[in-house]
Amino acid sequence: MRARKTFGLVVGAGFLAAGVMWAGCGGGTGRLAGVAQRPAAEDAENHDRDRLRPGGSWIATAAVGEVEVFADPGDDQPVRRLASPDENGTPLVFLVDGSDAGEAWLPVLLPVRPNGTTGWVRAGDVDLSQTPYRIEVELAAHRLTVWRDREVVIESPIGVGRDNTPTPGGRYYVKELIQPPTPDTVYGPYVFGLSGFSQVITSFAGDPDATIGIHGNNDPSSIGRNVSHGCIRLPNDVVTRMTRIIPLGTPVEIRA
Repeated sequence: MRARKTFGLVVGAGFLAAGVMWAGCGGGTGRLAGVAQRPAAEDAENHDRDRLRPGGSWIATAAVGEVEVFADPGDDQPVRRLASPDENGTPLVFLVDGSDAGEAWLPVLLPVRPNGTTGWVRAGDVDLSQTPYRIEVELAAHRLTVWRDREVVIESPIGVGRDNTPTPGGRYYVKELIQPPTPDTVYGPYVFGLSGFSQVITSFAGDPDATIGIHGNNDPSSIGRNVSHGCIRLPNDVVTRMTRIIPLGTPVEIRA
């Protein structure tokens, strides 16, 4: 069965009942309440469902409870299986690796170690949507930019990892959005969990994977500095604005 192709937009976020542990690489820990986002079909009729819009990216959202991942298309046995929703109640999403969405198989980035791991999933196991958004992070410049197609919609200074716990460069995507129970922690009001992980920390403050993320802060002086365990800190008003436009699956490129 062919995957459904729609234009991905953020829809009303739903708060999940279960709390989750998330390290955030920011120097603290706590129970966080999950916030789910799903691609919406709005504006789908205004775009060719078989073509990727210029500057856009394909997002693949699990349509089954367990997605099998293969090393190569057509292999008999999967190399791993990923559950959806995950333990936090968030739907499993992938960023399609490239602009070609095949009929039977899709190359995708995986939210697993090591960073940059890719695999192939069956097109029938996912629903496809498009996002016009992408996030660029420039570590040396301490700057984050959100693009919509070729237009800059957000540009902000950021805090990044310390020299001994650097923010890892690479290509990732947004895999989850978490809202802390209170906005006055090191995470600020929201955390975007990414598909990448610290390359120098294997576990951190309750997070067995040392996931990297983009989040707010409770210390405005940390913006523009190398202060974190690898995560990217934003002003709270900026990360809040991003939650209104950035769907799960949005690509994130981190550069030195």
